[in-house]
Amino acid sequence: MREQIEAILQELSGRFADTRACLFEVSLQSLQGQTAIFTGRVLEQATLQALQEALSSQLPDLAAQTGEIMVLRQESPKILSVGTNLTGLYAQPEFGELLSELMYGWPLEIVEERGDWAFVRQMDGYLGWAYLPYLTDDIIPTPTHLVVEPVGLLRSAPDSSASLLGRVFGGTSVRLLGLENGWARIDANLNGWLPLSCLRAFEDLPQTAQEKRAQMMLDSARLTGVPYLWGGCSANGIDCSGFAQLLHRWVGVTTPRDADMQFRHGRRIEPPFLPGDLLFFGEPESGRITHVAISLGGWQIIHSSRARNGVYVDDVQSVPHLKDSYLRACTYMDDREN
Repeated sequence: MREQIEAILQELSGRFADTRACLFEVSLQSLQGQTAIFTGRVLEQATLQALQEALSSQLPDLAAQTGEIMVLRQESPKILSVGTNLTGLYAQPEFGELLSELMYGWPLEIVEERGDWAFVRQMDGYLGWAYLPYLTDDIIPTPTHLVVEPVGLLRSAPDSSASLLGRVFGGTSVRLLGLENGWARIDANLNGWLPLSCLRAFEDLPQTAQEKRAQMMLDSARLTGVPYLWGGCSANGIDCSGFAQLLHRWVGVTTPRDADMQFRHGRRIEPPFLPGDLLFFGEPESGRITHVAISLGGWQIIHSSRARNGVYVDDVQSVPHLKDSYLRACTYMDDREN
């Protein structure tokens, strides 16, 4: 009986193994005759139900007690927003392994709290730990613009010689509060002034796939030389999928956070590649995706590469490790026939 129960737990652990979006930490606390007591925690009620159904169907005579398993997501969750210009999303409740970054104003579902840390779920389902003092329950003004400068210098007055208040990172959504002589007053944690050229109004985002592709090519050049950072998604340092996600966000297209997710949710394509298509690289034997790049047209790509420590242009056919590790491609544009 114990072996059968452990096999069920092992199967479910595999089914919910992607800790970026799932949580299944359940163990058998005790087994007395036909009564089994389970303990632990799961993310969703549906996950607990999957366990209950598996036990019921495979071990119909078992009296399974699952009341001590904590379901973390609630029907009416606590929502906080990022209250600082940029903060990390971490694998553990500590300033350790960086999974991603969170920008000012992003809403977060608080799943669990431990001291100064919160286990959070982004609106796309991506999970991790955030530092609670950097989150806020203040009402974030409805944004009107995107910051499209890699790093926007926020000043106390509409003048390049005015004192520097802070920095706003490209990809942040902000609200325009006023205009003066080519400068924009915004609210993004701090209230200050940026050159209007740093912003792109949501209403001015490119509409057609052709316009989006063209804008992505212009935007990609702005990030040339940004250093590589595992888990980074800003000009403070960026990884390959963070770079791809940011360029899509700047043209109003939403993609998942990580490279394998981006491929899974995109539309598969074959060469020849158009500007803005995504090329994926990894392990040919297993098919595991480990890297993503953006086509500039054909096999010429721009990507954030650990090998070159940042965002640079390469030609896949001219770089042996890229040519040998190319796997497949996808797009988030709607103008491809294949």
